Amino acid sequence: MANGQWYPPEWPDRIRALADGTLTPVRPRRAATVMLLKDTADGIAVHMLRRRASMAFAGGAYAYPGGGVDPRDHERLVAWAGPGRAEWARRLGVTSETEAQAIVCAAVRETYEEAGVLLAGPNGNSVVSDTTGAGWEADREALVARDLSFAEFLDRRGLVLRSDLLGAWTRWITPEFEPRRYDTWFFVAALPEGQRTRNVSTEADRTLWVRPAEALAGYGRGDLLMMPPTVATLRQLDAYDKAGTALGAADDRDLTPVLAQARLENGELVLAWPGHEEFTKHLPAAHDGPNAEGPSA
Repeated sequence: MANGQWYPPEWPDRIRALADGTLTPVRPRRAATVMLLKDTADGIAVHMLRRRASMAFAGGAYAYPGGGVDPRDHERLVAWAGPGRAEWARRLGVTSETEAQAIVCAAVRETYEEAGVLLAGPNGNSVVSDTTGAGWEADREALVARDLSFAEFLDRRGLVLRSDLLGAWTRWITPEFEPRRYDTWFFVAALPEGQRTRNVSTEADRTLWVRPAEALAGYGRGDLLMMPPTVATLRQLDAYDKAGTALGAADDRDLTPVLAQARLENGELVLAWPGHEEFTKHLPAAHDGPNAEGPSA
């Protein structure tokens, strides 16, 4: 393959079905993912994980810690530091403060669940210095199992969520022809001083810190499999040499959702992500049989 673009073999048939009206799009589930950054002697590095090949969505692909919004985090206000919920609602493009809280909670929770890093502290000016130990691990596992909501976790621990340590970066919606769809807000954050990442995700078989340029080189060689949003955000992050600089740039980022479009053009099905021409795919409009193959990624 020319690069490591994640491209499931069932996509061509599903695109054709969407085009001819026999496929009804699934409603996307809200989700959040965090590009966790740290400074190195060679520039910024981003924390990535490789999703297990057995995962139904993007198996084998490199991505960032992330997951779905928990509806329970709409229901209970959490101790909060940083921009207010109303400001976050405006920034994220949602209609209510509780929706904004749930999305930000998802970002912070997933970073803790999958990387062991917690963007919260005893007060609005601090962060937890260490999240290792039996008690912390029991709580983390309860969050993963959804036996405990993130709001309950923060309340139990007497912690304040540090929304000021996050910056909203971009928003992508899974294409309409996908069987599993997510409306995902991408956030950027710097690794808090004193904390370290751990390979604790049940969904990943490998984690690494990597400079954006190195990850993109691996993608170009076909060594690192990635979805278009991951590649696009790595290209954007590669412009920054400090984690703090990238975080400071987040406020000016455009959060207009990016949604792939499939259209019939000159006898071909064309799959395109607006504003991201490098991911455009051209597919035969007619199905050539049950064993016909789609284009290589």
